[in-house]
Amino acid sequence: MPIRKQGQKAHRRPPRASIARSSPPQKVTAREVAELAGVSVSAVSRVFTEGASVSPATRSKVESAARLLGYRPNLLARSLMTRRTELIGLVSNNFDNPAHMEIFDLFTRRLQAHGLRPIIVNLTGGLPESGALEVLRQYSVDGVIVASSPLHRDFAAAYDKSPMPVVQAFGRPARNSSIGSVSADNVQGGRIAAELLLDRGYRKIAFLGGPRIATSTSDRLKGLRTRLSKNGIRPVVEVYGSAFSHAVGVELMSRLIDQGLDIDSVFCGDDILAMGAIDACRMRGVAVPGDIGVVGFDDMPMAAWSGYELTTVRQPIGDIIVAAVEMILSIIQAPGSAASRRLFSCDPVVRKTLR
Repeated sequence: MPIRKQGQKAHRRPPRASIARSSPPQKVTAREVAELAGVSVSAVSRVFTEGASVSPATRSKVESAARLLGYRPNLLARSLMTRRTELIGLVSNNFDNPAHMEIFDLFTRRLQAHGLRPIIVNLTGGLPESGALEVLRQYSVDGVIVASSPLHRDFAAAYDKSPMPVVQAFGRPARNSSIGSVSADNVQGGRIAAELLLDRGYRKIAFLGGPRIATSTSDRLKGLRTRLSKNGIRPVVEVYGSAFSHAVGVELMSRLIDQGLDIDSVFCGDDILAMGAIDACRMRGVAVPGDIGVVGFDDMPMAAWSGYELTTVRQPIGDIIVAAVEMILSIIQAPGSAASRRLFSCDPVVRKTLR
């Protein structure tokens, strides 16, 4: 501290400027809305709970008060009262397939239209089925939609034992499973593929499928075999890949060409495999459809691109998604109801990959 000389006045430090701190705006509570509207707090809760009984007059007063105060209901608090989180788990392991981007776009929009929020669980890359189930339990989801055909048996068994409602889309669970399902009639789709090939004179037909455990793979192959057998024909070769992906399609088709197998056409388990097969033919100088005809399955938007113009079997993806969401909602609203199964018919889409 500096020494002050005799007679020198002491200088006081100027007071520090006070810093104004703006406190964050307080959330408007249901109690404040109730006081302004002149109703009970429970009446406010009922107004913002879907399906709850409330008179038109009370609803009008509460909604007006909520607008004036800028009130937004606390969904977490409401879930404690209703025992519903309004969360739906979406589980898949086909994220490397572009078709699933369309599928998840449609799923999320459909769920949101019902006031539900999706939680996406990606099994691609090694997340164990038990880990996915535990994630969904931690979030207390109201239900689960499995948008995947290769649903592992252990996964299905775990869901069977779980109290969570589950619906499988784009595949079928085991026969003794309690899981509901919505899918295309893949056996019928396989028959359509066989008819497309037979009608154009193809007889030396190969099958190029996705994972062997995928029910869609086995069902589409079953339909192909059944229809071919009526003409006394069997597939020349049946090969399976580790995933429904372009890289797998390239790999499997390259192997068939390099082996020098006597084939004139190939039915692929889905469109992205078929596109990989077409690109493998191009890389090896094999003309499509001049040397080998190609049929896909799905009718994803890319199938119509000028670079492919793929002849394929269309499954009604939009209808399947709508039905899957409706089914999970009906199970949530009526717990303990028996599992149901819905199948949608497929249609041929003729483009330019068959002669």
